[in-house]
Amino acid sequence: MGHPTLIIMAAGMGSRYGGLKQLDPVGPDGEILMDYSVYDALKAGFERVIFVIRKDFAERFDARVKDKYQGKVAIEYAYQELSDLPEAFQVPQERVKPWGTGHAVLAARDLIDGPFCVINADDYYGPRAYREMFRFLTREQKSERPRIGLCVWKLEDTLSDYGHVSRGVCHTSADGKLLEIHEIKKIEKIENGGSYYSEATQKDVVLPKDTLVSMNFWGFPKEFMGLLEHDFSGFLKENIKLDPLYSEYLLPVIAGRHIEAGTIDAVTMPVTDSWYGVTNREDRPRVAEALAKLADEGVYPAPLWPK
Repeated sequence: MGHPTLIIMAAGMGSRYGGLKQLDPVGPDGEILMDYSVYDALKAGFERVIFVIRKDFAERFDARVKDKYQGKVAIEYAYQELSDLPEAFQVPQERVKPWGTGHAVLAARDLIDGPFCVINADDYYGPRAYREMFRFLTREQKSERPRIGLCVWKLEDTLSDYGHVSRGVCHTSADGKLLEIHEIKKIEKIENGGSYYSEATQKDVVLPKDTLVSMNFWGFPKEFMGLLEHDFSGFLKENIKLDPLYSEYLLPVIAGRHIEAGTIDAVTMPVTDSWYGVTNREDRPRVAEALAKLADEGVYPAPLWPK
């Protein structure tokens, strides 16, 4: 089994944020959120990071991260491109939106030689999640089926005061097995949890505040890449005509289907460290304040990555 690799998905367009939030400095010394991800991952035992980015901002990205991590961690880039499709398919006219998190991970398929962890570039997860995931990926897996891991948070700790969010809502067994996961979009914060409108029932649905949710912090065996690649063609056949401009190939949906079909096993790892994210630009001051406090408390050095 190869050494675990960290994949950071940084190719999103940040439409609600209004810019490249992946490169927006929010830490007390100008750190971006990815700086904390790499720092915590290295402390946990990861030695290699693959950044999934778009070619149109590769130069800006490289200038922002390359020198900082040089000599500290092995770095590689993978490029998520709209045109990276199976031969039978073409990019729909006027499509500009990336194909989603499953497609982002596929961009790194030729670079993966062992188990891997996948995270978002614009989320702060805290040190514990990386430690838990590294242990999961380096334990001997005794299972008849591929086994995946997922760090989960309570819904109340992941909502924004300034707009709706998308979350993978999880249903787990008493011993922490992931039984179902459903990608829910446009969850609004309410007093005791979250609420979203269900197209299926034509009603508002309330999610309790302690509902466990995915923040796209996944752990996969190497063979999961084969499942991703195989399923992508099926996704395109089903969705490219129904919603050519906005359909997305999403990790929670892919994993959920395989869990329900019994083709993979999945376990959850609840995380008590606070999660912070910048879905909307108005979230930024709260995140900056939290990171400054963590530096003051000695959780992180300041600056995080000294020259």
